[in-house]
Amino acid sequence: MNTLDSLLKKIDKSKSLDFGTIFDNTIELFKKVWLKGFLVVLLMAAFAFVVSLLFSLIGLAPTNNFFVNGFDMDAFFSLYTVSVLYSIPQTILLSTITMAFVGAFYRICKQVDSGENVVDDYFYFLKKDYFSKLLMLGIIYTGIATLAQLMLLIPYIYVFVPLSYFSIVFANNPNLSEMEIVKASFAIGNKKWLITFGTMFVAGIIGMLGVIACFVGVLFTLAIVYLPVFFIYKEVVGFDNASEIDQIGVGSDTNY
Repeated sequence: MNTLDSLLKKIDKSKSLDFGTIFDNTIELFKKVWLKGFLVVLLMAAFAFVVSLLFSLIGLAPTNNFFVNGFDMDAFFSLYTVSVLYSIPQTILLSTITMAFVGAFYRICKQVDSGENVVDDYFYFLKKDYFSKLLMLGIIYTGIATLAQLMLLIPYIYVFVPLSYFSIVFANNPNLSEMEIVKASFAIGNKKWLITFGTMFVAGIIGMLGVIACFVGVLFTLAIVYLPVFFIYKEVVGFDNASEIDQIGVGSDTNY
């Protein structure tokens, strides 16, 4: 099983990646997992709706009223800051659940890509053996994202790439501590920042094409944005420890 040192060595010695190869692999895998991706996006959207509604009902959502008396730049930045801070509890909860669902999606993608028997367990990482670690990662994720948002656009764009690796590093290395997952994610994100951003950006454009189908279609196409990270991780680190991860999962099932 990977340790932090072995991960960092693989990342440091990783070869240059080809944009076209990563993107071609992304398209080919998406053809095989689009329905599974749709279910993941649907689950995340449903959960986000419920959480947003709950936080609105209990009054933890700021009102967007800076247009009432005309646009005011100071009012805009004030509201932006308040919105970011108000959303911290909501973001922690949403990021935790999102990482759990996306991690399960990556686990399914690995099975499909390697020709293994596919087990569509979308709640795999919501088990108690994993949830406490995911919650701490959600807190760390929110802290980094909130700080970057308060510094406005450019810092947030930069940290978005390393943050995107939290789910796949966790899903393939649940033995690592929270801070080790963060370090490994930032190591990959910094090393492969440009190709990650580029492939995710293009995949995101393709994913948003579903808007053409009365907006509902985006639920079917949006999951493609997660796949470039899958293949970049595969090329940089590999999935040689997958069987050990599956054994952990099987062993933990006896607790339920």
